[in-house]
Amino acid sequence: MKKAAIITDGRPGHFNQSIALCKHLSLDYELVDVVFKSNLHRLLSYMLDRLGIYTDRLFRSRLPSPDAQLVISAGSTTFYANKVLSRKLDVPNISILHAQGYRLDFSHIFCPAYDQPPKRDNITEIPLNLCAADPATFAAKTDEFNSIHPCKKPAIGIIVGGPNAVSEIDPSEFRAQLEKIFELTEGYERWITTSRRTPKKIEAIVDAFTFDYALINSRDSYNPVPAFIQICDRLFVTSDSASMISECASFGTAKVEILMNRQLKTPNKFEILIHGLEKQGAVHLFDGTLGSAHTKIDLGPILQKPLKKIL
Repeated sequence: MKKAAIITDGRPGHFNQSIALCKHLSLDYELVDVVFKSNLHRLLSYMLDRLGIYTDRLFRSRLPSPDAQLVISAGSTTFYANKVLSRKLDVPNISILHAQGYRLDFSHIFCPAYDQPPKRDNITEIPLNLCAADPATFAAKTDEFNSIHPCKKPAIGIIVGGPNAVSEIDPSEFRAQLEKIFELTEGYERWITTSRRTPKKIEAIVDAFTFDYALINSRDSYNPVPAFIQICDRLFVTSDSASMISECASFGTAKVEILMNRQLKTPNKFEILIHGLEKQGAVHLFDGTLGSAHTKIDLGPILQKPLKKIL
């Protein structure tokens, strides 16, 4: 099995996408932590990259194992180190996400279409975020959830995020959405989970409804989302998390409904992501009616084709 070195800034939203790529490509991997020595060193990396100068004196990191045959990274604080360390190993490198500010001279770049990258031979647009394709993990998480809450009849799941830079959850609109969901899902178990970003006022609204299963993240950090994805007939997901939307549109068999937050800035990457998936029949924008969007996006063939040229 070929091995990749994943350069990580410690942010799960970044290194999990790199891990997901390795799983899609059946690559072994190791995580290599990297951190710039200061903000000044980070700013200097943009200038040195433009000049084609690569030095490990700007950041702290160990050298990946010599048997690594590929270097992968996601996130702005990893891209310069990715270039430095791949040159030291003399192996190809991959960027996940648009490496804005740096030269786009990676061996290959996988970039979500919502980042609107330039059209280049070494850039492949993908319709959603990379998510780890690991059937064994999904099965284990489902068994674990069933031991906590045995399902007695078909279920629908609601996954609630929180505010981000371009949107917020309006309490009155959210309450109205829940009321409508309850009206439309008679005969189903109703499950809900919040996230670490969910505001207290939204948690209070959740508490006011009677769910068959409810998890408030501020009180319990258990993550039932993998089980929701595998078990539920229908999933309702707030529009603020590209990773959660991507997971729901990639795995399981559930029909997916998007609960749109109040948009503070438009257009934005979340709208671009959602409308793109809507066109592919992977999600439905919840409008008080239930859609039939159940197409699941398989990134495997999209990822494998360009990698054959560099591995």
